[in-house]
Parts: sequence; structure tokens; C-alpha cells
Amino acid sequence: MKIIINSSSMVPIYEQIVEQVKALILSGELKENANLPSVRTLSKELRISALTVKKAYDYLEQEGFTVTVHGKGTYVAAANKERMLEEYRKEIETELEELIRRAKRYGLTSEDIRALMELILEG
Repeated sequence: MKIIINSSSMVPIYEQIVEQVKALILSGELKENANLPSVRTLSKELRISALTVKKAYDYLEQEGFTVTVHGKGTYVAAANKERMLEEYRKEIETELEELIRRAKRYGLTSEDIRALMELILEG
């Protein structure tokens, strides 16, 4: 599992871990029932506190992405189609919001943006 921490980012390290693990799960790179590295292993690998990794793993479990079996480890949870669809929607919504902000910075009106969306959807 490849996770890259940006220590100069304003995003807390545990959130960076959460987002990257979620992305690996959503992309299918981490499959259902895949075993995640132990808290100690990942903290050593990333050179961060074990408490930070534990916080990230706890958050992933609260959101239903992972399951922790005491004494065995943390695993990718069975796929929940509705949860996955909601994550995809949130990701697309975030990207669309950024594109709309950029289009408005470039001087496009809301009507211009709608027309572009219609054109793309028809294609």
C-alpha cells in the first residue's frame, strides 16, 4: 500500500491517510477483505506517530471502509454499493465545483457553463 504524506500540507496527516486509503479502495486497488498494514508497520514506514495512524484507521472504520478484528488486523470492509456511490458523487461534486469556479474566473457566465455541460452530455 503506497501512501505519501505531505508534511507541508495544511491537511492533517491522519486525513491524508484516510483520503488516500479511501481512494485506493474506491479505485479497486485495495480489494474487499485486503489486509491493511498494522498501525505500527505503517507508522514506521511513514515515520509518523502510531497514534496518528490509529486515528486514521478508526476514522476509516467509522465511515464503514474498514473493519478491525482485534488481534488480527484491519481489513477492507465488504463493498457497500450505496456508500461507494455516495463517495463517487462527493468526489465528482468537488471536481465540478472547482471547474465551475475556474470557468467563472475565466469570464464564463452560468449560461455559458450550462451550454457547455449540455454539449458535453450530448456528445
